[in-house]
Amino acid sequence: MKQLDPRAYQITVLAALLGVGLTQLRFEVTLVQVAVTFAAALATQVTGARLAGLRDIGLSSALISSLSLCLLLRTSALPFAVVAAVIAIGSKFVVRVRGKHVFNPTNLAIVLLLTTTTQVWVSPGQWGSPTFFTFFVACLGTVVVTRAARADVTFAYLAAHAGLLFARAFWLGDPLTIPFHRLENGALLLFAFFMISDPKTTPDSRAGRVIFACLVALGAYYVQNMLFRTNGPLWALAVFSPLVPFIDRVLPGPRYTWSQRRPLPEVSTNETLDLAPVGARRGALVH
Repeated sequence: MKQLDPRAYQITVLAALLGVGLTQLRFEVTLVQVAVTFAAALATQVTGARLAGLRDIGLSSALISSLSLCLLLRTSALPFAVVAAVIAIGSKFVVRVRGKHVFNPTNLAIVLLLTTTTQVWVSPGQWGSPTFFTFFVACLGTVVVTRAARADVTFAYLAAHAGLLFARAFWLGDPLTIPFHRLENGALLLFAFFMISDPKTTPDSRAGRVIFACLVALGAYYVQNMLFRTNGPLWALAVFSPLVPFIDRVLPGPRYTWSQRRPLPEVSTNETLDLAPVGARRGALVH
């Protein structure tokens, strides 16, 4: 039987999470913002694909980014929802190295807007911390990342993150209920299972992915516990994503492709870096 495209799992799970958020958790996002985000993302995807001469428009990619933005990004001004969608989708066509887009689209859009305006925010506490919901998200996320062959980076990140939290608790003499409480966070699992695990922006080799996950976990810990800023994982992922092309050179591995669901032959390490828009590489896959 033909294997289902992993992106179909992602879309189904993210859509279900958004539905729960809108109907049960009362997310601070309106149906109008959801519609505007989807419209802007799909329009940007279609425009970019046509300009690049791609046969596969890649609507699945735009749907995943749209759902992720609706789950994470909050704004009281609809134009910023449009800008976020355009940045997320447009970055995949513009910022590329060796045929891969460098940044996770949703992550880049959110971080850029958090840096440049006070009209957007992320609400980690919107998910609450009920054990049943955390387990629900974790189970669904496991299915997604396993189908996408990136479970290793997810579990490496969670292990490193948990290790740092417990080490800090032991060092400060805090009760273990504190790190356990911080792990019971839907936003953390959403990041680990659906953002850092993006097959198109993580290192190609397993060793590279584990190193990358640990770097992001360390960066998130530093942001939250040394700089005392929120959304540490988002900032850390944006900072360390440009290292992925370097990690791929040092620790090469088979390139992941959605269309074949199996690795492509390794690209020669002598290939020069290509930061040109994807239009210069006609027919290349975008997501």
